Amino acid sequence: MSELARGYSVLVVDDSPVYRKLVQQILSSEPFTLLFAANGAEAMTLVEQHSPDIVLTDWMMPDFSGPELCQRIRARGGNYTYLILMTSDTRNTNVVEGLAAGADDYITKPCVPAEMLARIGVGRRIVDLNRELRDKNKMLEEAARTDSLTNLPNRRAIEEWAVKQLRGSARHGFPLWLVLGDIDNFKSINDTYGHEAGDVVLRGCADVLRKATRSSDLCGRFGGDEFLMVITHVDAKAVEFTVNRFRERLDALRFSLRGQTVATTASFGIAGTLSKDVQEFGAILRAADEMLYEAKRAGRNLVRMAQPRT
Repeated sequence: MSELARGYSVLVVDDSPVYRKLVQQILSSEPFTLLFAANGAEAMTLVEQHSPDIVLTDWMMPDFSGPELCQRIRARGGNYTYLILMTSDTRNTNVVEGLAAGADDYITKPCVPAEMLARIGVGRRIVDLNRELRDKNKMLEEAARTDSLTNLPNRRAIEEWAVKQLRGSARHGFPLWLVLGDIDNFKSINDTYGHEAGDVVLRGCADVLRKATRSSDLCGRFGGDEFLMVITHVDAKAVEFTVNRFRERLDALRFSLRGQTVATTASFGIAGTLSKDVQEFGAILRAADEMLYEAKRAGRNLVRMAQPRT
């Protein structure tokens, strides 16, 4: 569900139970999840637990002031929270102090229900704009890490994932393997049948590898006709068996290209680490590339594996 489809949560902070009840009555007909706090400390606890969209806070509280609460919420970071101060003192100096502390708006006490709803309505629109911006940024971030042809993670994404997993491998002592696969004779497919046919083959191979990869591992398109897999928590024999299964599934593929049935194969190089020291991604990748070259030189449609780093 996108953030825009969510409802709105409103935290009301006031040490007066009467005023909290009054605000509850004003907002009860609106599509809000209401939270209540009697002081600043309670409010911060609820902010940490629920990340409310809107905070409506009294200026004067038993422990610390409304402006100080605004400062603490702003310092926390995270998703944007729209902050409204309630005050009976509307002198310019106080209003300026509240806005400088991070408040977005203020309401004069005693509050007029229509005015409160209108000001919270402004807050809802700001919340919606921030949600839309976060959704778009998330989509852009995903696009920046996705190969547009195969919808697999791209080189950037898989390298970032691999580096994180390498740190985990050293810390927790689990095996990690980089598997570099390359479609055999791919250039001849492009030359004979055209680049659109080459794209069909790439997408078909990507689909096979995606379905064969465990959800705890990662498979991506590394560039051109190369695919890179990061496989963890399996021993050397198991990873070699697994990669041979990948190879066999690609070997069984058949493509209809310009009225002809075309088979394809792939070669794979494996390199990995069993070390408790953090290993460099580039060094393991180079070892996997050397093994891939050996598989190609030995006749293609083969798997070759380097001794793991210990």
